[in-house]
Amino acid sequence: MKKLFLAVIVIAFGFTANAQDGKCQGNFGIGVSAGLPTGDVSDAYTFSLGLDVNYLFEVSETFDVGPSVSYLTFFGGEISGFDIDNASFLPISAAARVYVGDSFAIGADIGYALGLSPDDNDGGFYYAPRIQYGVSDDIDIVAAYTGISVDGGSFNSINLGVNFGL
Repeated sequence: MKKLFLAVIVIAFGFTANAQDGKCQGNFGIGVSAGLPTGDVSDAYTFSLGLDVNYLFEVSETFDVGPSVSYLTFFGGEISGFDIDNASFLPISAAARVYVGDSFAIGADIGYALGLSPDDNDGGFYYAPRIQYGVSDDIDIVAAYTGISVDGGSFNSINLGVNFGL
């Protein structure tokens, strides 16, 4: 699994091309999102917040790929009178976007999420399929599903956010 992840990162960094104008396509992007936990973690965590930074290289007029780094926190709630600690992750991934028409894009980020907190959080496999709609040349509305597979379960959420192309 580590070799596969390393190969994906090397391939992502290996692509070079000029960026093009258009709905957050190519170059540097930063995004913020809020999400609702799903599955088993929805009992223990109330919501999630994320910050994404990526640099996408134009492979073709309709396809971009590149590295992405995120910071993601699931905010703990309370179960049977016990407070649940927040769970924070640092996902490092390869990102891909396919542009469909002038305003829509579909894509995914795939990689590994380092566990930052609590102390016993070792992280795990990270994936985030997404749909984007460009409201201007530099602003996209993003709907995504985030999953982090950890020992004994997974952290999943449905997210809505904004991505800014810089």
